[in-house]
Formats: sequence, structure tokens, C-alpha cells
Amino acid sequence: MDLVSSLPDDVRCHILSFLTTKESALTSVLSKKWRNLFTLVPNLDLDDSEYLHPEETKWEREEILDSFLDFVERVLSLQGNGPIRRFSLRCESGVPPARLNRWLCKVLQRGVADLELIIDFEDGYLLPRELFVSETLVNLRLKSEFGCIHWWPGAEGTFLPRLQSLDISSAMVFCDDKLQKLLPCFPVIEELRLVGMEWIDSHVTVSCATLTNQLLLSSTGSRTSKNPKSVSFDTPNLLSLAYSDLVAEDYPLVNMKSLFKARIILGVDDDQIALMRAPTNYLSEDDVVRRFGNVVKLMKGIQNVQQLHLHSDTLEVLSMCCESMPVFNNVKTLGIKSDYDRGWQAVPALLRNCPHLETLTFEGLVHHVTDKCGDACDCIFRKDKGRSLKSCPVKVVEIKEFRVTMKEMHLIEHFLDNFPCLKEMKIYREEYDPSPFGNDPQVDDLILDMIEEYKDIYSCNVQLLEPCDKWDEQ
Repeated sequence: MDLVSSLPDDVRCHILSFLTTKESALTSVLSKKWRNLFTLVPNLDLDDSEYLHPEETKWEREEILDSFLDFVERVLSLQGNGPIRRFSLRCESGVPPARLNRWLCKVLQRGVADLELIIDFEDGYLLPRELFVSETLVNLRLKSEFGCIHWWPGAEGTFLPRLQSLDISSAMVFCDDKLQKLLPCFPVIEELRLVGMEWIDSHVTVSCATLTNQLLLSSTGSRTSKNPKSVSFDTPNLLSLAYSDLVAEDYPLVNMKSLFKARIILGVDDDQIALMRAPTNYLSEDDVVRRFGNVVKLMKGIQNVQQLHLHSDTLEVLSMCCESMPVFNNVKTLGIKSDYDRGWQAVPALLRNCPHLETLTFEGLVHHVTDKCGDACDCIFRKDKGRSLKSCPVKVVEIKEFRVTMKEMHLIEHFLDNFPCLKEMKIYREEYDPSPFGNDPQVDDLILDMIEEYKDIYSCNVQLLEPCDKWDEQ
């Protein structure tokens, strides 16, 4: 006899809970003991990609989509009123709004705790009111790659007493002053992710004492967007922040005293970059760029972090406040993303103000050279060459996206010459190296020879490694 079939129903249901709903439904053909056992599984994982394939014609795809939607209907019907712990629906070909709302109301009535919808929402679609008064929801994730989510209409009586994680990702998520009214509706929320947001109100405040695990705010940064007038954070117990937005004119309140990790992208356009690099007298009194120096308030508010990751745009913005840069006494890991068009003016100040830095990571060594490039690089000859490096206690330097150029090699030697405590340097090749020498085996041999020379000259373990993960924008 099949040993698995002899197990109790609840044990076999637990086994099926690790499969997709389609896979668990297929077990019905094994024997009478398995017939419709999948309907007792409290986890439903429904994915239209298991049914639809790009090689089918449009007519065939429509037929298969209808079959998938009917399958969802049958599963929910067969389950009756049994409890549902998790409901995940991926249907990026679209679902008729009336049918989707009927499904949602059904699973909400049956006490769903984890709800995930990955759907191409239609414009004007509103989620059912029942979603905003659920007493069982713990985790809610909504994703629409092309649609615009007006996901919370300000429904009266909104209250989700058990919601701990809210994750909304879309081509555009409209956010306004309702966000501040919304957060108190989630009295135990610990994690908030908003990707693709568009601020309607120019004065933004995120205030929530229960947020602990993560706060991720990522704006579209569209050309029609304007720099926010002010952004404030009052999240004293937050551990992880990932913030991507156009740089605000002011950050009047930043209360993040428990923050452990921060990833900051402050977007600026090329015109603003030109003004930041120009003499101060080029700016008028009402120019928003003049107020970009207020970003120092944001940096002071997150200065307790142990891991800090800064985007290339952020480095340019920080060049406006190098002299007032706070000291990051707790930072052990500093990550810097570089770009051909963005300068390193703020890098020396950052290195000087991280007195306990252990690991320094560069994603790319290319950067725009200015007369204020600082002494962190060797692009311009200066008497104080390498001064900020010589005072930096970093032990490990990681270089990602290495593109095999002499400029990069010179900068690597500059680091080896001037970081006094350096013990290890990891150099990761660019996965798709666009340089003329990127795939030349002879160049690889030359680099390996140079690295062997580094090992002989410097008391540092230098390694050339395969490509690794790049900067995560979210």
C-alpha cells in the first residue's frame, strides 16, 4: 500500500499545502482516498501562467483564460465554507471586476489571513469594502504592473485590527493626505511597502510607532512629478528603510532612532545637477535647488544606522551639505552606487564621518569628475590626495561591475595605497561588460597577473570574482 495514502487526512492536507492549487488538484486522480482532498487545503495558490502560454493564438488564450477562471470558481465552490488561511491569485491577463469582487468577498468571509493579488487592475476598479474591515487579514499584497491603483477610497469605517504587512506595487499608486489618515487604521502594522507611488499632496508625513520590520516608499519619479515641499518620518521603532523619491525641499521631522539599515535614492534631474554644481549666485531665492541642503536633516535623522546604502543621485544631493554632514558612529557597512554622470563630491565627507566603517561597497567605480571631486579618487592631482582614505578604518572593499578599464585599475591602486587598515578587496566583474576588452581572455590573464602583483606589494587579499547581485532599487 502507498505509505503516503495511509497517512491521516490532516497530514496529507498539510503536504498538499506546499503545492500550488493546480498541482494539489491533480492528486484527485490517484485514488478514492485522494478525491477532492485538495478542497480541504486551507492554502489556495492560483496562477494563470500555468494555463496560459505565449505561443497560443489570441483565441486560444481567451479560451484557456475562461477555463482558468472557471477552475477558480469550482475550487471555491467545492471548498464550501471551510477556512482559508492563504489566498494567492496571479491573473495578469485580467479578471472581470464583478467576478474578482465575488471571490474576494468569499475568501474574506472564510477568514483569510494572507491575501495576495497580482492582477492587471482595470482603470476605475475599486476593491470591495469588505477588504477594508476584515478582522482576520494579517498580510495583504496587491500588485498591478500596468494598472493604476486607487486602492483605498477613504472608505468610512476602515479598520484592519490584525494587519501586519501591507505591500502595494503598481505602475502608479496615488498617495495623498489619506496616507496619514490610513495608518491609524492598522493598529499593529509592522511592514509597509508602497512601490510606484505618486504624491498628490506636496507635504508628506509618515507617522507610525508600530512600523518595525520595514518601510519601503518608492515613487515613480515621473517627469510630471514635482519635488515635494516637505517629507517627515515619525517611525521611532523602524529597523529598515528603503526610500526612493524626488528630493524634498525640506525634511522637518525625521525620528528614526532605532533604524538599523537604510537605502536612500533622492532623485534629481540633469538641470538640477547643473545648478548644484554651479556657483551659489546662480540660484535665485525661490529656486528649489537652494533648499536641497535641507537633506542634511534626513541624514541626521538616520545617523544611528549600521548599514547605509546611497544611490549616485543621492551623492550629488549630499554635495550640498558636506560641511554639515552628521557623524555616523554606528555605520559598519557603507554602499555607494556610481554613475558616469554623477559626481563623488560627498564621498570624502562620508568616509571621514564613518569612524567605525568596516565594509565599503562600490557598485561601479565610474563617476563624473569635477574640480570638487574630492580626494577619495585620483582623477585630479592634489596635495591632499587620499587624505579622507587615510583616516578611514575600512577593512573590506567590494567593487561590483568592474569593467576592465585603466581608470578603474588606477583607482583600485589608489585604494590599496591609501586605506591603512585594508585586509581584503573583492572585485566582481561586470556581467555584461560593454568595454572592448570585456570578453578578451588575454585581458583576463593580464588582470590576474596585476592582482597577483597587488598581493605581493600590498598586505591585502585581492580577489577577482564572478558577477554578483547588483543594487536593488526596491
